[in-house]
Amino acid sequence: MKELCRRIVVGLGAALILPVAAAASDYTVFIATWRGCEEACQGFQDYLTEAGIDVAFVLRDAKTEAAALPAIFEEARSLDPDLIVSWGTTVTREIAGTLDDLDDPAFNHDIPQIFMIVADPVGSGIVASLDATGRPNLTGTYNRMPETVALETIRGYLPDFDHLGLLYNTDEKNSVLKRDELEALTRELGIGFTALEIAAGADNAPMAEDLAPKMAELKAAGVDFVHVGSSSFLRDNSALLRKAALEQALPVLSPYEAMVVSGDALVSVASRYYEVGRLAGAQAERILVEGVTPGDLPVARMTNFAVTINLGMAKQLKLYPPIGLLQIAETVN
Repeated sequence: MKELCRRIVVGLGAALILPVAAAASDYTVFIATWRGCEEACQGFQDYLTEAGIDVAFVLRDAKTEAAALPAIFEEARSLDPDLIVSWGTTVTREIAGTLDDLDDPAFNHDIPQIFMIVADPVGSGIVASLDATGRPNLTGTYNRMPETVALETIRGYLPDFDHLGLLYNTDEKNSVLKRDELEALTRELGIGFTALEIAAGADNAPMAEDLAPKMAELKAAGVDFVHVGSSSFLRDNSALLRKAALEQALPVLSPYEAMVVSGDALVSVASRYYEVGRLAGAQAERILVEGVTPGDLPVARMTNFAVTINLGMAKQLKLYPPIGLLQIAETVN
């Protein structure tokens, strides 16, 4: 009964509950999430609970609204927790700022902070490097696989693969960074690469209705496989992406295992979010219990990646995985 062992403070009544929980606990950890407490958030809590560390968890969710994050951080600052945990690039940048914001008091430069599920913490300006963050109060985890692994997996699935496609949206920095990374890598490896920007609407947000025509453009360009890249928009609109991909008979690789489990992508190569959360929990243990300064810790890297294949989509695409790949992959229907 892990939930009964855990002191979680949620909802609008947190301000009333927190003093009691904090007084009864050794540490208070403030967790700021983007789309609810999912697997990484749960894994983080489970690690500390199973380690026997007495923690009161305060959970706040932005509900995918960046405008909610300044108020969430102000609440965290007023509570003065022992640690802030931020989920995702947007949440982390809005709370910790970037290296360019080190003199800006609007951001967190004092309270110890750990980030997780940040696709490119260096490219997004959050840290100076994975080995030395350049931020005394900040460290985190890095969960993305090297893109060479993704391309090797695609070639293992489709030996004659020679043209990669990508849809990206410019309102997410990670999505643009991933476009640049894949462009450089495919050029180095001699693989064709076509990246198309999803059109933005009047509010500068990407338009879901542009997915189908852009997927048709990728097909016309001769793309063999489509990479989801790093895009919360595509993940949130994965059902529409699936429909567009099936209409063009294009296989999709996703860094989000959930998209394969739900049947919205053919294959994923990814770290399990729950294990990423546990890795962040190990970082938190060193900070809370051992008293290590966050900035003295390198960003912790995930080293294990799981390949998952959706056999139902493979059947629809008439693109069955080779036996060799099946021997190392997990399959879902």
